[in-house]
Amino acid sequence: EVRLVESGGGLVQPGGSLRLSCAASGFSFMAFGMKWGRQAPGKAIEWVSSISRNGATSYSDSVKGRFTISRDNFRNTVDLEMTSLKIEDTAVYYCSLDSGDWSTRGQGTQVTVSI
Repeated sequence: EVRLVESGGGLVQPGGSLRLSCAASGFSFMAFGMKWGRQAPGKAIEWVSSISRNGATSYSDSVKGRFTISRDNFRNTVDLEMTSLKIEDTAVYYCSLDSGDWSTRGQGTQVTVSI
């Protein structure tokens, strides 16, 4: 059974940083690309970033240059380093397998950017 557990969210001021982590289990982690998405209140989940099984990365225009995705195939984790945070980055952040939709995801971790 695929299990994804996100952590690392919190309350931060604009311009601050956070590092999110997603612990994966129940599947062959190193064989799959992974992705992060976020969901603001009343909106659909928005794709944020992906990392292939070989480490190739991609980002949405809204976070490019500010967020960095990485993975550790020994620890079965995928992280999202977020810098220069903006109020509009406030959302629940989820990780998922890159090949699927968002139906397989963890419980999410709340990121709130506020003065």
